Amino acid sequence: MNNLKACVINLGCDKNRIDSEIMLNFLSDNYKITDKPKEADIIIINTCGFIEDSKQESINTILYMANYKKQNCKVLIATGCLTQRYGKKLLELMPEIDGILGVNDYIHLNDVIEGVLNKKEKFFFCSYSDININTGKRVLTTKSHIAYLRISEGCNNSCAYCAIPQIRGKFRSRLIEDIYNEATELVDMGVKELILVAQDTTMYGMDLYGQKSLHLLLNKLSNIKELKWIRLLYCYAEEITDEIIDEIASNKKVCKYIDIPLQHISDNVLKNMRRIGRKKVILNNINKIREKIPNVILRTTFIVGFPGEKEEEFNELKKFIKETKFDKLGVFKYSREENTAAYDMPNQIDEEVKEFREAELMFLQQNISFEINLSKIGKVYEAIVDEYDGQYYHVRSYEMAPEVDGEILVKSNVSLNAGDIVNVKIIKALEYDLMGVINYESSK
Repeated sequence: MNNLKACVINLGCDKNRIDSEIMLNFLSDNYKITDKPKEADIIIINTCGFIEDSKQESINTILYMANYKKQNCKVLIATGCLTQRYGKKLLELMPEIDGILGVNDYIHLNDVIEGVLNKKEKFFFCSYSDININTGKRVLTTKSHIAYLRISEGCNNSCAYCAIPQIRGKFRSRLIEDIYNEATELVDMGVKELILVAQDTTMYGMDLYGQKSLHLLLNKLSNIKELKWIRLLYCYAEEITDEIIDEIASNKKVCKYIDIPLQHISDNVLKNMRRIGRKKVILNNINKIREKIPNVILRTTFIVGFPGEKEEEFNELKKFIKETKFDKLGVFKYSREENTAAYDMPNQIDEEVKEFREAELMFLQQNISFEINLSKIGKVYEAIVDEYDGQYYHVRSYEMAPEVDGEILVKSNVSLNAGDIVNVKIIKALEYDLMGVINYESSK
């Protein structure tokens, strides 16, 4: 192993994070790994290219990291969704980059690095795939007791605002056995919470088994002895089957937490977005989920300012949020993306209107969140310890996904370690976070 140091900077979603962790494992065979770019001889930026803000962040990060080429950095590589989307155009526009890899080409990473170092040439690998799924051993960048687990890749939906199918390809599932084996390896490394991710987790297994098989996968994973929690993200509300609901309700290891990104509730806007679901079906499924899974936590996201979104349609969305009272909710302004169906749609919404609508919904949700949190005072939750900031331990109950939801802040008379399980009584509510005290007798 040589003395060169490599650094991977991950941008974007947790699917990207998994790719970065696989790359780190590739690199660890040949290079020392550092999380400090100023010390690195090799810098890899795993970019996001989903919406305008993420594209700009990726470009700014590449340009900032290029400054280190005046110091230690000998190789600057860009990978990920932005490079997959724009290919050689990015290499032409940003001569600072030494090599580009698309989302299906990480196997070439070490060859590109060696080629740049030895041949002083630029390298480009950017292939499209409807077959490949990035898998392999990983160097976790999460806290050691948390890991994301990809169950499928790509997407067959054709949402009018989204470029993901062009970037990640068609939907394809991993075999249950392969997912189980990776999950077992992660748990053997100390992981207690697995977070299942895909572009659409509810469609898992359709291509391999001829039926939605998420419930079968959840059941299989729950057999891993030392695994504590299984958490579900990116479920389409209209695609959640009775079998999935029943498995979540009955399986003690599956968090009673479902992320269902709805994007809107007006049938007209949903139709224009080319979303599959409609208001009636979505409402029926939400009611069914809440009826069959007591104390379930529902998280969702909405897009405001989609082309043609009328004031009455926005008000319909606002009314829906007030009545449904989602436990967790995020709002995004519509981003006009080239090569998507919505790009050329008439009646594009002014940016000021988008910003106003975003702020209005977030203020509404802040009040809902505070109201929900107040109802938790006095309740006791089993929680997992994430970290200590010198004053408070940051812990989470099943109700909270890492990084996107709130936390419970607690003080402790005894030293706790990340990954410890404790019982916490809630004593104070904030808008998004909670404060609590530890019940030592019942904690372990």
